[in-house]
Amino acid sequence: MKQPKPFDFWYAVNNTEIVMLPTKHLETFGATVLNYHLVSELMDSVNQVRVREGRMHAHRPQIITPESYADTLLEGFGEEAGRYVDWLKNHERNVHILQYGYRLRQESFSEHVVSESLKLVVDRVHQEVKQSGDPFSAVVVGVDDPWDVCLVKLFWEIIQASAKGNFEQMERHHLFDVINGAPRVVHNEIEAAFLAASRNSSLINVLGNKLRQYGLFEQYQDRFFSLVKASKKLGPA
Repeated sequence: MKQPKPFDFWYAVNNTEIVMLPTKHLETFGATVLNYHLVSELMDSVNQVRVREGRMHAHRPQIITPESYADTLLEGFGEEAGRYVDWLKNHERNVHILQYGYRLRQESFSEHVVSESLKLVVDRVHQEVKQSGDPFSAVVVGVDDPWDVCLVKLFWEIIQASAKGNFEQMERHHLFDVINGAPRVVHNEIEAAFLAASRNSSLINVLGNKLRQYGLFEQYQDRFFSLVKASKKLGPA
């Protein structure tokens, strides 16, 4: 069986042009919904252009400890997109999409094909998106396959454009202050998880996984096992 080429994603990366980035950066303290418009010529077809439209949902930026470094979740994205993310992880020192826990998801996807030149279609889509006034819309020219790699590159560019603003807002809220070996925001998240698990014992495993993910299980283990013991006495929630 023919093995897939290990760097097929470069074809898409090198042929991706970001025509229009969102005018606002990603939300620092909440989720962001990005509306993308991806224009690409059909393979081996003249004046046949596909326009894909959809939304990418990014969770709020997460500050994570080095011990808890985890892979980006790419729900609905293909194998080549995953390879591109792996390359970014291994070759970029400041890959905020990975280091700060952005999670990427495709939703509300649609597509249609028009019989016009690529330039005409791109210009029209660009004008329509500009006139919509949506600060979280983007326009991209890419390839028809693997087209999802083009979206990863788009998201990477959005991260780069958003990072400075996100960091400044986090710093103003002292979220980078380190307490007992982890940023303040991590401890805040753990406290919220303890509270949720104390109210609903089915969330105890979620809490345990979170503590291990952040490399802080030993620091919280006495409190965690006390919660487990108390939940057994009370019975199922």
